[in-house]
Amino acid sequence: MIRSRVVRAAAVSLILAPILGFCLTSAAQAAGLSASEQKVVKAAKAETPRAIELLETLVNINSGSLNLEGVKQVADVMRAQLEPLGFEVEWIPMTEVGRAGHLVARHAGRSKGKRVLLIGHMDTVFEKTSPFQKYVRRGDIAEGPGTNDMKDGLSIMVSALRAMKTAGTLASAHVTIVLSGDEELPGKPISISRRDMRAAAGQSDVALEFESLTQEDGKDMGTIARRGFTSWRLTTTAKSGHSSGIFSDYAGDGAIYELSRILDGFRREAGETNATFNVGLIAGGATARIEGDSASASGKSNIIPATAVATGDLRTLSIDQTRRVEEKMRAVVARPLKQAHAEITFEDEYPAMAPTDGNRKVLALLNEVNRDLGLPRMGELDPLKRGAGDIAFVADKVDALVGFGAVGQGSHAPGETVDLTSFERQIERTALLIGRLSR
Repeated sequence: MIRSRVVRAAAVSLILAPILGFCLTSAAQAAGLSASEQKVVKAAKAETPRAIELLETLVNINSGSLNLEGVKQVADVMRAQLEPLGFEVEWIPMTEVGRAGHLVARHAGRSKGKRVLLIGHMDTVFEKTSPFQKYVRRGDIAEGPGTNDMKDGLSIMVSALRAMKTAGTLASAHVTIVLSGDEELPGKPISISRRDMRAAAGQSDVALEFESLTQEDGKDMGTIARRGFTSWRLTTTAKSGHSSGIFSDYAGDGAIYELSRILDGFRREAGETNATFNVGLIAGGATARIEGDSASASGKSNIIPATAVATGDLRTLSIDQTRRVEEKMRAVVARPLKQAHAEITFEDEYPAMAPTDGNRKVLALLNEVNRDLGLPRMGELDPLKRGAGDIAFVADKVDALVGFGAVGQGSHAPGETVDLTSFERQIERTALLIGRLSR
């Protein structure tokens, strides 16, 4: 009896085996991945350890924005990665703006699909004087300068392209890469330091930026908008004299009260949805000055202050919003206290990447990739939760999407980390999205 059951079970297994195999194949096809895309996914999985090795190499090269030699070293490593993939690589020095330079790589594909621009940066905020210098891995978490902003993105970019090369999908893709050497501290004038990036955008259709992947409540999010950054400087002057005369018609209220009035007026009157204005540095007294990131002042408690100065930033979601808020701030400045005068100046630093229908279409295409990979749909990230970036310099020319780096924490601070478990899905997403855009 037992022998009979075993024989029947074996017979059933022989019958079901080809059926199960057919079902598994059908399920993969139903997921929407073509045969070549399935090869891409397999290659991307195999690339993940190599991407993490490249991350370690890059992080252990100090490339603070002002370490010109270090930035060039990172560029040399990236060149060595890209040239074997069929990219023509060019180094563009930026000595005229006091920075190392940019790396531009071009792959001329055979497809008539979208021309894809990949954007990243090779520098970090950690200069050679920083004590935070080395890569350290603790299980699935890696710590080090630039692990998440954004040497992880550089590693993912290379591995995604290599996975495409292995699977045979890179040959048809028209891809341009621009890696800036000064994203954290752009060289001035911007018209020169971002000239080549904008030129590349003029010959592209879609731009993908490889800064970190942002999450909300543990869910991956897509960035279709980034706010712009405008710096401002407010200076007040007033009649000085003995403090016993403060608030009188002849002595006035002094420069510090005038500065305080204006700053509080900004807070109460200039606000808009998606707009913020921070006061970063302030000084006032008989003398006051702000130079770079340092402030100094002199005075006495019994002297009405003659001058005060404050600097800060204005972040907005569009150029129109920037100009509106600037006018509101100017209106506050234009109502001086007695015996006082004020002046405010603005300097555009980073333009805004406004949310557009085109950007949403790129995110929709990425969500098709997510669906076919069995990953959750990515929602739109609130632009208030992300700072400015290089993508904004090209967002007026191309559809754009941000967040092809890995998940991490603590960017711009000692102890910055990256979650290595997010590498595999980011490599897969990137390789499949570039492939589909290229078709």
